[in-house]
Amino acid sequence: MGSHPINLAVRFLLELAALGAMGTWGFAHGTGMTRYICGIGIPLIAVAFWVTFAVPNDPSRKGTAPVPVAGIWRLMLELSFFGVAVWMLSSLAKPALALSFGAAVVIHYATSRDRIVWLLRAA
Repeated sequence: MGSHPINLAVRFLLELAALGAMGTWGFAHGTGMTRYICGIGIPLIAVAFWVTFAVPNDPSRKGTAPVPVAGIWRLMLELSFFGVAVWMLSSLAKPALALSFGAAVVIHYATSRDRIVWLLRAA
């Protein structure tokens, strides 16, 4: 189910929402020029980690892995990525949005059990 096209589309939308939350947080917490540096830079750094560190032959990523990592490390990266987005939404005084987004991420991973098992077995 984790590599089902609908689940992959949901995951992509969650990724975009997380990046949006990171950018919004950066713009809200910066001042002057740092506002733009944080608002654009934080999501760019997150994307760089997201696309760089991957498990070889991950079917959800077309099998490419610029920097190969074990599945547990990829899972930790993903959970950190989404966890930071939830924290940023919460710190923007948007608890309902943070809770809703966090719940969507939990539901997504609950329906991706086969992918999680695969990640935990991938060396």
